[in-house]
Amino acid sequence: MTLYRDTGVVLRVQKLGEADRIITMITRRHGKLRAVAKGVRRTTSRFGARLEPFCHVDVQCYTGRTLDVITQVETVDAFAPKLVDDYQRYTAACAVLETAERLSAEEGEPVLRLYMLVAGCLRALSAGERDPSLLLDAFLMRAMAFAGWAPAVFECAKCGTPGPHQAFSVPAGGAVCAVCRPPGSASPAQDSFVLMDALMHGVWDTADLSTPGARREVSGLVAAHLQWHLERQLRSLPLVERKSY
Repeated sequence: MTLYRDTGVVLRVQKLGEADRIITMITRRHGKLRAVAKGVRRTTSRFGARLEPFCHVDVQCYTGRTLDVITQVETVDAFAPKLVDDYQRYTAACAVLETAERLSAEEGEPVLRLYMLVAGCLRALSAGERDPSLLLDAFLMRAMAFAGWAPAVFECAKCGTPGPHQAFSVPAGGAVCAVCRPPGSASPAQDSFVLMDALMHGVWDTADLSTPGARREVSGLVAAHLQWHLERQLRSLPLVERKSY
């Protein structure tokens, strides 16, 4: 029996048998990890409440034949209480967890940067100091950069011509010049391009001063770009409550 420890964020839980659960986490050293938590559905469980979505935990596991087994859990950050009481923050956090699970498809493959993005975004959402929509879009932009799908913002995605440009094409990979612009491209305002760049690089002074129109436009472009590359819809994104300006 091989014991190991890791720190991770719980992404999803599934029932197993009468009292157990399969816990899916994104971890610092082991990437996506699926492990069994035995007896956590019993009222007498010592750590059942610590293994819920949004929990940031330190876990000890031992290697099993098919799935590893969790033997100890310690809470690192209790994000859930501050998220579940606010629908806007809760739905944004759900989208963060689903995106992280989609982008960490291979179990056991280290994804340190993605783990840090998830933990950082949940921490910012639970703090409640910024617009949840901006935090979510910043996370999605940076998660796409982690996956190699970062949209071009100030250069043409096809020919690399420096911008600013007037069009954005999801299939082309972002901003496109007048020569490369394919049919059906969107025509975002320049404020939207500025906001996308600010979210990508964490320039919050600029992001916080963005206009309502730019925020709505960027949310749509970022969601479309992500789902194009994932080749599937995210179930949580349509439920995200965007602030009414």
